[in-house]
Amino acid sequence: MVSTLNERDIVMAMEAMAKDKNLSLRKAAKIYNITHTTLMRRMKGITPASEYRQKQHKITKIEEEVIIQHIIDMDERGFNPKFISVESMANHILESRGGKRIGKQWAYRFVNRYNILKTHFNHAYDFQRALCEDPKLINKWFQLFKNIKAKYGIQECDIWNFDEASFMMGVISSSMVITNADRRDKSKGIQLGNRE
Repeated sequence: MVSTLNERDIVMAMEAMAKDKNLSLRKAAKIYNITHTTLMRRMKGITPASEYRQKQHKITKIEEEVIIQHIIDMDERGFNPKFISVESMANHILESRGGKRIGKQWAYRFVNRYNILKTHFNHAYDFQRALCEDPKLINKWFQLFKNIKAKYGIQECDIWNFDEASFMMGVISSSMVITNADRRDKSKGIQLGNRE
């Protein structure tokens, strides 16, 4: 993609050539530190790479940034999305403006395009094993929970017990999830089991 600095230099070189008819294409390219082929293509009206990307992709750069931020927010909360969830987010955006659905491999290519995201397997985690966890780590989780409550203005009356809401019931198995690339620890899906 063409950087904004390089784009500015190209526009300035084209303006300089328009003002000074004696200024050659190669000389203008050298003055503004750009390649003469790039300047020549732009003078012929060929679309810059930054604009070409928009025609090539169904989802805009801003929409992709929104999806990335949502993935990171979910990761911070401990609910790492799977590829199908990311596809669902993208399709929801496209449906809201009447676009076609994304392709089968879009989510995989999307994660590979951004260094801020990575994939790994989360691990099934037995309830008995969870009982033996280190209190320092558990306190760290509650501090994170407190920060999220403050960040999003969540009231106590809006917090529900996962067991009572039948959340995450059933068997959790290892699966591929998408996380923030800065994440150091591995994701765990704790299986509390059905207490009925």
